[in-house]
Amino acid sequence: MSHQKQFLGASKPDAVSGEDFIRAALTTDLQGWALFLDIDGTLLDLAETPDAVVVPPSLPANLNALSGKLGGALALVTGRALDYADRLFSPAHFPIAGLHGAERRDPDGLVHKAADTTEFERLKADLVADTANWPGVLIEDKGAAVAAHYRLAPDRQLQLELLIERALIRAGPNWAIQHGKMVIEIRPARADKGDAIAAFLAQPPFAGRRAIAIGDDVTDEAMFRTVNQLGGYSIRIGPPLPSSEALGSVPSAEALRGIIAALVS
Repeated sequence: MSHQKQFLGASKPDAVSGEDFIRAALTTDLQGWALFLDIDGTLLDLAETPDAVVVPPSLPANLNALSGKLGGALALVTGRALDYADRLFSPAHFPIAGLHGAERRDPDGLVHKAADTTEFERLKADLVADTANWPGVLIEDKGAAVAAHYRLAPDRQLQLELLIERALIRAGPNWAIQHGKMVIEIRPARADKGDAIAAFLAQPPFAGRRAIAIGDDVTDEAMFRTVNQLGGYSIRIGPPLPSSEALGSVPSAEALRGIIAALVS
């Protein structure tokens, strides 16, 4: 029995099945699958600050080669802004969903971007001012979204949550709160990562394929849920979690990079 038949339909595979599944699916049926990848904590190791992430020199070329093997059916689905994600993997150029799906570049190059407002710009500036005396707290301006990072100041979590909740009321109904690993964001409310994957799957070269989605955080649960509902396969980076909807797991971002390198070697 193939790995695909073993794992599709299993309710909760074991900790190593995610790796086995990727290897089996992407070596036996390249034209039948599409691959959707989160960035931070999935392709790249988490860092203390967003700008401190390190992109291994071989990774952009390996992703580009894997995209070629998949006929272009590889997309990045991230909380990063689209332009920032592009810079991380330059000169490689992929379809991308940024800001948790609120902005997207289609395979044909058409870009859909969330609209910023003057009031939201003022809100972001006020968040910077309000946290200026909170050492270790970093406010990241993402354009139509804003993130408050507290990895270096975990004791500020409750204060930040209250501050962000008040800011959300000010932002209005077009924005929503998104929690992540040591970060709280205000992002456009109109879409999530699951919606972004569904949009990609309606377009060539993704159309007609089953999806593999790989992520590491609560922000990725929306794409896990969507992919599972569509008969695909979801993989969490890190140990299996009973609360996660991921069907399989890969131990670390480093392990995933190793799998990608092996698939294109």
